[in-house]
Amino acid sequence: MTVSMTVDGDLAETVAVAAYANGGGPTADAPHYWQGAFTGDEEAGRRLAELPAAVEAALGTPLETETVLAACDALAGALLDPEHPVHARLAAHLPEGEDPALLAELGHHLGRRELTRKLRRELGGSAPGRLNRPDPREAVYEAWAPVGMVAHIAPGNAATVAPLSIVEGLLAGNVNVLKTSSADSLFPQALMAELAALDPSGALAARIVVLRFGSSRQEWLRLMCAPADAVAVWGGEAAVAGVAAHVPAGCRLVEWGHRISFAYLTGDAWSDGDTLDALAGDVCRHEQQACSSPQVVYLDTGDEAEVFAFAERFAGVLAARSAACPPAGAAGGDRDPAEEAELTTTELVARLEEHLGLTRVFAADDGSWRVMADTRSPLTASPLHRSVWVKPLPRERMIATLRPMRRYLQTAGIAGSRTDVAELSRTALAAGVTRITPVGAMLDSYTGEPHDGVYALQRYSRRVAVQADPDLFATTACLDDLAGPVVLPAPAGPLLGKEEVQERNGRVDRADAELYFHSGGSTGEPALSLFSYDDYDAQMHAAARGLLAAGYDPVGDRTANLFYCGGMYGSFISFFSILERLGGVQLPLAAGPDHRATARALIDHGANTLFGMPSYLWQLLHAEADALRAYGGLRKVFYGGERFTPEQQRTLEVEFGIEVVRSITYGSTDLGPLGYQCTESTGGVHHLHADLHTMEILDPDADRPVEPGATGRLVFTTHARRGQQLGRYVIGDLGRAVPGRCPCGSHAPRFELQGRTGDVMRVATYFLNHRRFVTLAEEQGGHRGELQVLLGNGEARERLTVRVERSAGTDPERLREVFLAGYPDLRSAVSERLLDLVVEAVDGASLDRSPTSGKLRSVVDGRR
Repeated sequence: MTVSMTVDGDLAETVAVAAYANGGGPTADAPHYWQGAFTGDEEAGRRLAELPAAVEAALGTPLETETVLAACDALAGALLDPEHPVHARLAAHLPEGEDPALLAELGHHLGRRELTRKLRRELGGSAPGRLNRPDPREAVYEAWAPVGMVAHIAPGNAATVAPLSIVEGLLAGNVNVLKTSSADSLFPQALMAELAALDPSGALAARIVVLRFGSSRQEWLRLMCAPADAVAVWGGEAAVAGVAAHVPAGCRLVEWGHRISFAYLTGDAWSDGDTLDALAGDVCRHEQQACSSPQVVYLDTGDEAEVFAFAERFAGVLAARSAACPPAGAAGGDRDPAEEAELTTTELVARLEEHLGLTRVFAADDGSWRVMADTRSPLTASPLHRSVWVKPLPRERMIATLRPMRRYLQTAGIAGSRTDVAELSRTALAAGVTRITPVGAMLDSYTGEPHDGVYALQRYSRRVAVQADPDLFATTACLDDLAGPVVLPAPAGPLLGKEEVQERNGRVDRADAELYFHSGGSTGEPALSLFSYDDYDAQMHAAARGLLAAGYDPVGDRTANLFYCGGMYGSFISFFSILERLGGVQLPLAAGPDHRATARALIDHGANTLFGMPSYLWQLLHAEADALRAYGGLRKVFYGGERFTPEQQRTLEVEFGIEVVRSITYGSTDLGPLGYQCTESTGGVHHLHADLHTMEILDPDADRPVEPGATGRLVFTTHARRGQQLGRYVIGDLGRAVPGRCPCGSHAPRFELQGRTGDVMRVATYFLNHRRFVTLAEEQGGHRGELQVLLGNGEARERLTVRVERSAGTDPERLREVFLAGYPDLRSAVSERLLDLVVEAVDGASLDRSPTSGKLRSVVDGRR
């Protein structure tokens, strides 16, 4: 199946239609979905015989987590929109009598926010499959790898369980083969087809097979399980045993069997009306069909009279709740004969035992609910359908009573004081319970919650490790970068500018706006950027990997963090976080006006590495040149926000003995880290953080790609963001792609920064570039300091003033001659008397800088 990518903002609709282009979805004659196509029994049987080869072929290409997240998020959007065509198509395949609201519930679970939180909670990060260094000080790489193929044996009449299980398998990177019952609807097949259609790469389709057949077809079940590395099965002991017979040796059997849950009330709690009403809600919700529904209510007492009295009182509460929330249809109308027989038998036996003083039964005349008090403590399963036992269980007997049933225990809803809840939770967990909730919330869940005592994603994954030569891999932060390029979904949608991004900030969900940053404001008013802590953490880890590639040594480097701090500016805070993740030694000094005190701290604490803005570091080093030269311990400088010119770098090396001068990162406050330098990078050349972003280079004057190697506008689409989607963001920088694979061995794309669009000035009908002035000043004028251009209005014409930092040998007149001789457009503007050119030498402290970041403003336009 081929799907074309569109950029008109309606990608979900376009690719979803393609999934149904040749057949209109699953049908009775083609009920099986096999790697992108619907097929009938004969073809499915033939393909089952060749399943091992299909699995091996699919596993040959790694599945990027972002591919799964992007498709799931697009599907979630469709499920939450009742007017979307995908919603309508899927609603038609829901099981008979199923509320269409189920689609919205699924949409909530499939959204990026929920799945990203699940990944971070269960597997530690949003890209758990990448071989990164868990401890950057060691050349050891670890990742969560797929087990390979997961066979999912779904339960009947649980429409959401099967597709969500496949999504979990996909998040872990597996090939997934699902069996649904022959009596089930075709909803799982249709849903998985829609999901796969939202991935233009076809990677998801290659990892999804959904088969519909009865358990009597044992040969199909055997063929399905034979190549599996894990088999996930739902059901009771008989169902699990039937599948286990086909599970090959060494294959992981993941049992999601039936579980039993109970409520536990202390004396204070069972006398509280609100607690009883909440408990009745738990009993009525979903007709006790969930594993977390209470089947027994335990009271913290050994007094039989209290048990009977509570049961009578609770029966009144349950009757009121049932009247307010009646069962679907007439009482018992949806039960099959076996369920009805179990209900009848259980109630009759309990009524017979009333004559022995063991029980007391309170039940609705129409059989819609029943409360059965029992003086015996051992756990007893309820026949469900709003039927609940009430039993005594003093807390000191909890472990002895419940532990024999530990294999089946799931949720305990505990009501009591804060101290009671803490103590009883520990006791219940020791007895075998895996989940504690308040009464009234037993059926509620949270994203990433363990299920039956385990994380599903870990059950579908393996923890793998690669131990490497520490000398050979000292600067390799991610082993995958040497193995192949990252493939993320292609950018789509309209181009965004800073104004559009700022406008979108006003619509960010407050739950995702956890961290607020202001930009440095070097090219205008400071702009606001919002992050969730999860997004911030992912970006700091990426920037930390970039620093390793640039030659930072977490073991040997002693780093002074000299970025600016305060005013919601993010540099100092971010690099504090980065060094924390690297485990590097840090002196969090921040940029300050007292250069002498800063230099003394560097010397006293043995700093050998500096982090900071070039303009600030340049001022510091020259203000305290004598002391720092005498110290002689500085070896590395990592800079950000601006660039050291080649001449400035030579000065640092020759005059201060600094051996490494390299970009600390290339990024923006909006998008975070975008690129990094490796030990083979020079000048403005950076590698793209390809696991976070995709990059386009567009013509400066038109929205089309430039020719290979040409300079254009850098446009970034960030993928690893939970709270804010920034697609095709025109960041305001110019650059060109660097062809070929880097000598460092990384497959991550390279690009070379060519300045900002704001560095190009329209002056006296000519376009002049700030970078051209810097190059001429250095290469022909011998200038080694900073340089700033001021634009203003003279009496008769425009005025361009080049302000250069005063240093030994600075000759403004000589520099003016250099500029006129080496810059033909400038010379023409001056000779035509359209422009006045002035060059003046000033102290570095008098140059205009951003008050927030301290960054030099390369061009200051004062024209009116």
